Amino acid sequence: MSGSNGGKENSHNKARTSPYPGSKVQRSQVPNEKVGWLVEWQDYNPVEYTAVSVLAGPRWADPQISESNFSPKFNEKDGHVERKSQNGRYEIENGRPRNPAGRTGLVGRGLLGRWGPNHAADPIITRWKRDRSGNKITHPTSGKNILQFVAIKRKDCGEWAIPGGMVDPGEKISATLKREFGEEALNSLQKSSAEKRKLEEQLHKLFSQEHLVIYKGYVDDPRNTDNAWMETEAVNYHDETERGSEMEREIETSMRESID
Repeated sequence: MSGSNGGKENSHNKARTSPYPGSKVQRSQVPNEKVGWLVEWQDYNPVEYTAVSVLAGPRWADPQISESNFSPKFNEKDGHVERKSQNGRYEIENGRPRNPAGRTGLVGRGLLGRWGPNHAADPIITRWKRDRSGNKITHPTSGKNILQFVAIKRKDCGEWAIPGGMVDPGEKISATLKREFGEEALNSLQKSSAEKRKLEEQLHKLFSQEHLVIYKGYVDDPRNTDNAWMETEAVNYHDETERGSEMEREIETSMRESID
């Protein structure tokens, strides 16, 4: 992702969709050739929108830029709030951060709490698909082993997603990954307290093992605006020994398949 020229083609589409999520707000249309900030566009007139839920001042949200007691330290750690971008330094214009991927047709924060980067973490939990004897199952066409991963079905849009979420101020990414997976995947199960405790123990073992960072950086998200955007760190935890297989089988409605 390039900072000022809008990035690669087709990498900034969801951030220009209308209506804005949870509202009837229509973005100003931004053609592909004018996404990048380096492209001069004097008539650019984006819509201003910040959701009422954000303006209400919940603990996870910043105040408005205009408030006198709010002086955010952009591009650095601001107390417990991480305002650094995983894509490098971003520009500030008129006191507001500027989306490093380009124009979105909307200014303000929309549904996002932070001005600038809003950090999330996405745990990708995988295992090899196996038969009853424990042998890996291969795909009939490609001949490659079949990799399974845990996903959740979003209630707002019906799409399948990785069970991730926002990083709390001062929280380590590893803690966010474990917390969000537990909240979004395990809490949906109809299990007793004892059964859930057993699954939580297996979850702790799974998240204590070696892991691989798959991606860190900007996310093309429909909630993004010119002044606020999503970034994530996606981390893979692979269950090669199947010690978490019982836990994963319990999340049967959230299991999707991919080809390795």
